[in-house]
Amino acid sequence: MELTLQPIRRLLFRAGAKRVSDSGAIKLAELMEARATKLAEESWNLAKHAGRTTVMKKDVRMAAKLGE
Repeated sequence: MELTLQPIRRLLFRAGAKRVSDSGAIKLAELMEARATKLAEESWNLAKHAGRTTVMKKDVRMAAKLGE
């Protein structure tokens, strides 16, 4: 797991959670990493398609729109 638990806990607290278990934070982190990996792969594919080696903000935005 690449994401640390404390930022995940903060996200849950900001969303209104009063308490967060370790297993809850771990599961959310796993799901976020899976989605972020797919988004990163699609962003990279869009950059390659455009003939670039740099992923730009517009690639990430387009990948996010395609994934909706």
